Amino acid sequence: MNAFVRSDQAAPEDGIKAGEVMLRVENVSLAFGGVRAITDVSFDILKGEIRAIIGPNGAGKTSMLNVINGFYHPQEGEIWFRGVKRSNMKPHQIAHQGIARTFQNIALFKGMSTLDNIMTGRLTMMRRNMLWQALWTGPAEAEEIRHREFVERIIDFLEIQHIRKMPVGRLPYGLQKRVELGRALAAEPQLLLLDEPMAGMNLEEKEDMSRFILDVNSQFGTTIALIEHDMSVVMDLSDRVVVLDYGKKIGDGTPDEVCRDQTVIDAYLGVSHD
Repeated sequence: MNAFVRSDQAAPEDGIKAGEVMLRVENVSLAFGGVRAITDVSFDILKGEIRAIIGPNGAGKTSMLNVINGFYHPQEGEIWFRGVKRSNMKPHQIAHQGIARTFQNIALFKGMSTLDNIMTGRLTMMRRNMLWQALWTGPAEAEEIRHREFVERIIDFLEIQHIRKMPVGRLPYGLQKRVELGRALAAEPQLLLLDEPMAGMNLEEKEDMSRFILDVNSQFGTTIALIEHDMSVVMDLSDRVVVLDYGKKIGDGTPDEVCRDQTVIDAYLGVSHD
């Protein structure tokens, strides 16, 4: 597999070493009117790990990702990223900090090509203003060429060269998921949030996506937090797992520890994995 090389516009080094806390969620609570989506949840994500967030439907998993990347602002609690307490920031500001994500429901521009969809992941790194980009000459042209070269390396890495010019709306579901991963990678995230990256895939597609996730983590050192319902995927991919149920944390540990936790078994797994 061809590896893509990060550009010189990646987020600066933060001094955090592998195994140290990159993101910390402290006593976060989120409510919509009288409905509590998250209640007093705390956990951390270590640099270099794959951290799974699991739980039954309605457990608050996607709400938690939305809090981490700024779509929602919690009424209580704090988010710390790279050792700094985060204020209420908008998603594009958090993207500039080095956090990118994919979505449970694919959010691509269906009429645009694979290449152009992945290019949108580079927008936070564009330095030339709209006038320069409209003229597409001089510095703006040179900048876009550099970004396109980086995107082409992502396309090679994800093995989607054959669909680079195809409108994504014509692609099968599994390939659309891969394009969405490519768009997130184009932002060169330090923390990558994946919301059910395997949902709706057949076994072969899951195996391919698992391989790419592992390679992104191991080859590029990207820290990953993922929501996933397939426990075999969770067991194979994740270093640690946090379990939510009705918006509350009911388990936290290695995959083996979580699968043997009776509270987790009763609320979610149903049977022991002994």
